[in-house]
Parts: sequence; structure tokens; C-alpha cells
Amino acid sequence: MRQLMAGFPTGVGIATAFDSESRPWGMTCTSLVSVALEPPTLLVCLRSGSPTLHAALEAGEFAMNLLHQGAQSTAELFASGAPDRFDRVEWTAPPAAAGPHLSSDAHAVANCAVVRQDTLGDHVVVFAEVRDVHLNRTPTPLLYGLRRYASWPTN
Repeated sequence: MRQLMAGFPTGVGIATAFDSESRPWGMTCTSLVSVALEPPTLLVCLRSGSPTLHAALEAGEFAMNLLHQGAQSTAELFASGAPDRFDRVEWTAPPAAAGPHLSSDAHAVANCAVVRQDTLGDHVVVFAEVRDVHLNRTPTPLLYGLRRYASWPTN
């Protein structure tokens, strides 16, 4: 399965949420899919047992940060599970933020409300309605495939 999916390049995002004590949590994910435009819905697959998943489900919301080409180190940091990851990146929590916004590393951030979840294997599939989107700059997305990061080709 890993070899199959390694050959399917995709964009890179970081799902972020606040727990009940307002602590920030976040994890890198590439399992992100647009489901519907009306209502605007996406799905993301998050590892079962992750504190980020717990915070998102507890709060009923999360932010999806889509990373730009210069954010590989942030993607790796949030994939590592380092406990001090939010001390090592710039982030904000604007009014009505569903989770931390990684403003320096994301070309877009969506605030999402959890509408459904389903456990499958070692992950939880989370369906979420997109409440609003913040575009930070012209998107030059960070990509991941064949076990490495890359930039969107300029031509």
C-alpha cells in the first residue's frame, strides 16, 4: 500500500485545532479531498489516537493549512510530533479561527466545522464543512510524492 500511494503525489496540509485548554495541536497530512461545493465540504484522514484528532473532534472544528513550496521544514516538523512545534513556527489565531493559522507557511487556510467522522483502520475520516477560507498569497503549493517533497513546476 505504501508503494502504491507513494506514486500518487499530492499537496501537503497541516490540520490544526485547539483543545479544551486552548492548547494548539497540529499534524501534517496529505490525505485531503474536496467532497462537495454545496455545502463546501472536505474530508481529511487523521491518525487515530492523535492529540490533533482528539482536539478537533472535541472542539468540533479545525483549520486546514495548505502549505506553500517554502514550507517543507514545517511539514517535516509537524510530521515529527515534536512537542514544541508551535514554539518553532509563526502562527496566529484570528477571530473565529477553528485552529492555529500557519500564516508564514500556508498559501491558504480553511476554517472547518466537523460534520461527520468514521473510523477505518488506524485513521479517522473526518468530514468537515468549510466555513471560510483565507488566501495568504498566490499559491505555489508544496507537493509530496515518491517519499519526497517538491514544488509545483513553474513550467
